Amino acid sequence: MSRLVVISNRVAVPKARGAAGAQGGLAGALNSALKENGGIWFGWSGGEVDEFTGEISLQSADGVTTATMDLASQDVEEYYNGYANSTLWPLFHYRIDLTEYEREFGKGYERVNERFAQSAAPLIEEGDMVWVHDYHLLPLGQRLRARGLKNRIGFFLHIPWPPTRLFVSLPYHERLVRTMLDYDLIGFQTQEWLESFLHYCRKELGAQVDEDSGRIAFEGRIVHARAYPIGIDYDHLQQQASTGEARQAGQRLLSSTRRRTAMLGVDRLDYSKGLPERIDGISRFFDQNPDRVRDLVYIQIAPPSREDVASYRKIRQELEQKTGQINGARSEVDLVPIRYVNKGHSLAELCGFYRAAKIGLVTPLRDGMNLVAKEYIAAQDPEDPGVLILSRFAGAAMQMPEAVLVNPHSPDDVSHAIKQALDMPTEEKKRRYNALIKTVRQDNVQRWTENFTSDLAALPRT
Repeated sequence: MSRLVVISNRVAVPKARGAAGAQGGLAGALNSALKENGGIWFGWSGGEVDEFTGEISLQSADGVTTATMDLASQDVEEYYNGYANSTLWPLFHYRIDLTEYEREFGKGYERVNERFAQSAAPLIEEGDMVWVHDYHLLPLGQRLRARGLKNRIGFFLHIPWPPTRLFVSLPYHERLVRTMLDYDLIGFQTQEWLESFLHYCRKELGAQVDEDSGRIAFEGRIVHARAYPIGIDYDHLQQQASTGEARQAGQRLLSSTRRRTAMLGVDRLDYSKGLPERIDGISRFFDQNPDRVRDLVYIQIAPPSREDVASYRKIRQELEQKTGQINGARSEVDLVPIRYVNKGHSLAELCGFYRAAKIGLVTPLRDGMNLVAKEYIAAQDPEDPGVLILSRFAGAAMQMPEAVLVNPHSPDDVSHAIKQALDMPTEEKKRRYNALIKTVRQDNVQRWTENFTSDLAALPRT
């Protein structure tokens, strides 16, 4: 079999700042695929240096080789904090109001993608299959082709792809998509994002597009684009959920609620997650049902992220302010309606919290998938499952229609969903859970990995 070479912005290796926690089940699935195929995982170490050297650090553990490089501080500012997270991330999440179009960001992004290609290309052997991940590295396929690589190269986008009318606001949007068409296979989380990409290729580039097969013919090249909804590592989560650490975490949460129903949110501190809007919905629920303040406690776990980006600092301040206002107005000496936890927890602890919480609140304004929704369902007690309230704008909603779907922009909609969840009969909870757990168990991250890599392997070489 061909070796697999995975290239991503970060690599899940020991001591890589935040990498394993951020990638979770994806890291495990990719490691399994790399072990099976004897491959390499290449990316940024998370370290910064004054000047880029291109020096690569190689490590091997459990049959997987990881290769990492440091980036110059200017690269991190322009490529990572700049173009990736201040331009592409907000635009791809439909937040054109937060999108920053800075020429230097674009230059830094192209420069770092060239550095990725320069450093990764010597590691890639003839016959290797290359799998590039996410919005940080959209042009990398073209950079690798420019260095003579004829390998099968696939790309997967973990976030939404915006509608054409939004995407064309990006300076040099055509040049960016043209570079993507040097991949052999391009994967998206949902059919919706796939259709948006195909629409752009047809309308803006004049490419020949077969909507049914996802085949794109453009300037002599054939590219395939398909939807591959990602899942969780179901078996690993079940193992973590059965640990003493998980049971202890669940007991801690239950004993602290004083017989109130626990409603839980677990999100990165990011404006795409709709956290201020979620708090507005909870506030509306308490306004409309003041007698139920003693029935419900909301726990929001929101570890900080990208604190070097101004819009992320702002979202934290806004969330703390809104939470404080509700608690100030609704608290009693022995009762606080909202708990805001600004730190991360292990997967085992989260499994305990998920199981103890009878309502899971997952209401992003826009999300490529949102695996918290799937983790919450996987951790439930089949005999007494909780209720998942899920934004209809999360990619997961396409696979999980049995959740209570809401419009996260509407406080009234969120309020109504909370009341519905609180009052839901046990039989209805079980019916919804049984449908949801089937999807979560079957469409797991291993199946996602196998589907993408087998499709890529089946394509003819360029």
